[in-house]
Amino acid sequence: MLRILHQIFRTGIVTELLPPADTSEILGVGAKLEEAIRRHFSRSLTIRQVDAGSCNGCELEIHAINNPVYNCERFGIHFAASPRFADMLLVTGPVTRNMEIALRRTHDATPPPKIVVAVGDCGCNGGIFGETYASLGGIDKIIPVDVYIPGCPPTPVALLNGILRAVGNK
Repeated sequence: MLRILHQIFRTGIVTELLPPADTSEILGVGAKLEEAIRRHFSRSLTIRQVDAGSCNGCELEIHAINNPVYNCERFGIHFAASPRFADMLLVTGPVTRNMEIALRRTHDATPPPKIVVAVGDCGCNGGIFGETYASLGGIDKIIPVDVYIPGCPPTPVALLNGILRAVGNK
């Protein structure tokens, strides 16, 4: 045990420093988002994130909007484990043939009025995967989509802007 602690102290901190975030842009989008959520959803927007077959790049960025830098919860955004409690579906990746039925069931289980947001190039139009024997293409081929957030992967600020567009269209 002492040998491990000695090794830790000898090595020191090896992580990189966080880049300075553009907090003015985040706070600007966040204030607009908080106002729209308050107006349309009574202070809280619940999102169910669905991976329809992505490479997980978009999921990492979605997780980033939950980290302490972006902290989407301060704007009234919460993630739910069940589509039955969700106001919005955030869908990533091209729809694989194996996920088609699951995506339809998730969409059907979401109570109306539901908002569907396609995240990333793959969610918008199939991206680099396109339409193949294993992939059906973009999300809109399976369920109706309200807002598209392009990018491979989209930045956390782009995700917040896309959610703002989706809430504003409601």
